[in-house]
Amino acid sequence: MDGNVSQGEFASEALAQIPAALQGVVDAGDLSGFVTLLYRKGEVVQVNTLGHRDVAAKAPMTRDTLFRIASMTKPVTSIATLMLVEEGKLNLDDPITRWMPEFSDMKVLASPTGPLADVTDAARDITVEDLLTHRAGLAYGFTSIGPIAHAHEEALGSPLANPLGPDEWLKRLGQLPLSFQPGERFHYSHATDVLGFLVARIEGKTLGEVLKARVFDPLGMVDTGFWTPPEKRDRLARLYRINPTTDQLEDVSFPHTATPPAFEGGGGGLISTADDYLKFARMMMGRGEVDGVRLVRPETIDLMTANRLTDAQREIPFMGIPFWMGQGFGLGVSVITDPEKQAWMGAGSEGAFGWPGAFGTWWQADPAEDLVMIYLIQNSMDLSPEAASQLATGQRMGARAALPVFQKLTYAALGK
Repeated sequence: MDGNVSQGEFASEALAQIPAALQGVVDAGDLSGFVTLLYRKGEVVQVNTLGHRDVAAKAPMTRDTLFRIASMTKPVTSIATLMLVEEGKLNLDDPITRWMPEFSDMKVLASPTGPLADVTDAARDITVEDLLTHRAGLAYGFTSIGPIAHAHEEALGSPLANPLGPDEWLKRLGQLPLSFQPGERFHYSHATDVLGFLVARIEGKTLGEVLKARVFDPLGMVDTGFWTPPEKRDRLARLYRINPTTDQLEDVSFPHTATPPAFEGGGGGLISTADDYLKFARMMMGRGEVDGVRLVRPETIDLMTANRLTDAQREIPFMGIPFWMGQGFGLGVSVITDPEKQAWMGAGSEGAFGWPGAFGTWWQADPAEDLVMIYLIQNSMDLSPEAASQLATGQRMGARAALPVFQKLTYAALGK
């Protein structure tokens, strides 16, 4: 643990329980290591660096360790989209077919788990807002069940390490039927990947170039991008999972590529550090501004962090659990609407917002407490077809419990 602890308004003895609790998870062999960061009222209150970024090399976690942040990418892509909305380059209710003819005349499955040939016409085109709220009717293979799940894998390959370029990928996705009518319900999907390629087309650049110019450079996020150059690779944490046969951690890291990938996934492709993501999270909590740099207007953040799901849509389980009890989803982030009822994003005040990543990464900004929490691990989740129906497999209880422990101990240290 770094010696970076200040009293703040936290109870220091309670804060000190966090590294001890998380170290036990490392010692048990459930996870390779952690970097956690707490920021409150203008200062970094605690940073924990526990375990190893590379177990075989005995390389320890450090504050500047690079992590694949998976779906923590989605809020970043969403901010870039809303910057274009502010500039009048697109509107939330615009049909995406204006820029993406690949999604013209879409078909919709008669049943989301039924045969691919049993389809009806889409009642309307997908809109920009549909993509931002995962109500486009699109899917992921791992969040779907039945033929459409396997069709995604066959047509598109892995949701995160994809060999296709944007145009070919969009063409293939557009040829698959939608699982639901546009606007009908929240179904976690490739929507934010589509959104990223939409932003790239409008700007006439790659998504990586757009994000660098609009978000990373202005905020000073020097270690964030879709590719790790050779000189930084020693800092990149290896990706692990529990081998079901040996019950031991095994390295399942993506291979390095000599050049940046053709597929820059706005839904899950970014690599970042705790301090880089803190700058983004503080910008969000500052309603679009941090350290004198403004990316978007305050009203845009307010729009982004307000629930847009209907009561009926929130009653539908997500990943097999009643995820939306006490929380909702805005434009690229989830938001706590009732702290007493919500249980699935950990502790937090009304209005706290964030979004996790598939490799166990998580963050939350809590404006009511002026608090940002960042939690980074590299624990591989099964993203194969139908995997969400067995979400807990491949993880021991210690790995699953570590994040709630971090959340609850943090708020307990505030007397919550």
